Amino acid sequence: MPADAQSPQDRRTRYFRKLAGERLYLAPVEPDDVELYCTWLNDLEVTRTLTMASIALGRTGEREFLQNASSKHIYVIVAEPDDTPIGNCGLEDIDQLNGTCEIGIVIGDKDYWGKGYGPEAMELLIGYAFDYLNMRNVMLRVYSFNQRGIAAYRKLGFREIGRRRNAIRREGEEHDIIYMDVLDDEFRSRRRTSR
Repeated sequence: MPADAQSPQDRRTRYFRKLAGERLYLAPVEPDDVELYCTWLNDLEVTRTLTMASIALGRTGEREFLQNASSKHIYVIVAEPDDTPIGNCGLEDIDQLNGTCEIGIVIGDKDYWGKGYGPEAMELLIGYAFDYLNMRNVMLRVYSFNQRGIAAYRKLGFREIGRRRNAIRREGEEHDIIYMDVLDDEFRSRRRTSR
């Protein structure tokens, strides 16, 4: 082995691989990434499709969030092969009794937009919710102007289950909030046929 080459066992990263995909993996968030998250979440181009667009985030508040997030199902999305953090995704409002939760995602690094990293990360996290957390229904909310997101969610098996009309105002225009969900058997069936 050349002197500068590293075996997979020798290669170290600061992220702990939780769920691995083809081009990325999900890892518990690291509070040391506070600068990165503040950069992403204060960029209106990144947050215009999120509820966070109207929030100013500083280091102290974001550090507290990241410290608390490490004990929840919130993960940093890390692109291979360079272990580059590109966004995060997570499960919220987990109801173990009824097997329901809500999922969310943001790709903060704009160099990775439109390249399929979001759907790959979502597929990993949805599979985890169904296979390991015993969820039966995963829901999300998306703004009606986010057509790229809606198309990606449909490809993952999500269906529209309702709308809250004119519930969000962005750049002087009113938009609906669309509620979508996917059931465990629908997701598993889609996953079997796509392999």
